[in-house]
Amino acid sequence: MRLLLLAIYLIIVAGLVGILESGAEDVFMEATRPDFQKIPIGVFGFRNGSNQDTSGEKAADVLRADLRRSLIFSVADLSKLGIKLNGKWEKDAVDKRLAQHASEQGISVLVWGKVSAKEADVLLDGYVYDGGSGDVVADRRYIGSSSVLRQMTHRLADELVFRYTGEQGIARTKIAFVSEQNGGRELYVMDYDGNGPRQVTADGFLNLMPRWSRDRRFLIFTSYQERTKQHIDMVEVATGKRWTLISLPGLNITPALSPDGSSLAFATSQDGNSEVYRMDTNTKAFQRLTFHAAGDLSPSWSPTGREIVFTSDRGGGPQLYVMSADGSNVRRLTYEGDYNAAPAWSPRGNWIAHVCRTEERQYKLCLVSPDGQKRIRLTSGHGVDDSPSWSPDGRHLVFSSTGEGKSHIYMINSDGTDLERLTSGGIAHTSPAWSPM
Repeated sequence: MRLLLLAIYLIIVAGLVGILESGAEDVFMEATRPDFQKIPIGVFGFRNGSNQDTSGEKAADVLRADLRRSLIFSVADLSKLGIKLNGKWEKDAVDKRLAQHASEQGISVLVWGKVSAKEADVLLDGYVYDGGSGDVVADRRYIGSSSVLRQMTHRLADELVFRYTGEQGIARTKIAFVSEQNGGRELYVMDYDGNGPRQVTADGFLNLMPRWSRDRRFLIFTSYQERTKQHIDMVEVATGKRWTLISLPGLNITPALSPDGSSLAFATSQDGNSEVYRMDTNTKAFQRLTFHAAGDLSPSWSPTGREIVFTSDRGGGPQLYVMSADGSNVRRLTYEGDYNAAPAWSPRGNWIAHVCRTEERQYKLCLVSPDGQKRIRLTSGHGVDDSPSWSPDGRHLVFSSTGEGKSHIYMINSDGTDLERLTSGGIAHTSPAWSPM
């Protein structure tokens, strides 16, 4: 019960800050090694349709940022290296002399293209030259309204990642989060780079802890529509239509959908203290997984769906435990530190991110291996870091932090580098959840 009260407190702190204030696997393994050599790539840019149009420059900036975040490419500054196109922006723009110049500077891949208009639509043409083959290996055309030019650019970035790794890129993924709104907490969705936030719920109450469905159509979350009772609801992202999935007596919090979508794990206090249950998403049948006088909550599935990591204070303080998906074979995972909570299992299966309390009594993000043998502290600095969520490629995390005052959403690499703030403004943003591919 102590943990349940602590969890409620932390959820309120995390979700209500404003109120209180007012071959892919082999490639991945290589990319996480300290000696991994990123692929040198240069982006010339995209020629604009007119001198007044800046769409090409904006698209090039988006593409460079996507490629940098992929952690597969090292993006070169072609202008500083004196490498430029000779006035041509067509497929044959890279001749032997230009290719040789780039090769001498160690650049393996070159990208360029055009942004032009076709009636009410925008055309994005992208060309990719590969130094290894000595040829243009990709010739892509995307068409859509001007409002989706960023998405077209993200798609080109994802196709580059796929070509050179065999795995899907993350540039077109989304991040759900909770935002302060007129005294309530509403769900929002934004692009993975923080662009284009869009409100999903608008009921004026509290909507917390969102999680994505496999197909990205729905968000599953804890809802306080009645103010005195927590439901677990589901909302369709495109339309805002919502349903109540779980409405057991007491608290119903921390939902987590299994990798195959067949089960929903969650915590409920219907038995007096907080216990972890699972619900069959087809039959709606419930199965109790934990049986302990202590509080158990915050389940997170392994990528295989065979195990669940959760938080429990059965050892005297909040620690991480792992059990089989049917509730058997419970084992304690964390022993270092007196507080480890809010676990999130990497889609690669190699790490479990969580909130840890340091010797300085600060709440930061840590990683622990599923066997408990390795532990890494990921974040540092001031403020409370909370609610870690993995990117679907397992190379990044998003989380909320009060390090700059108000709570905001940040992205960080899984090795603790390249911290990037994604949200802005004077209101609190919390509880991020990264979508599947």
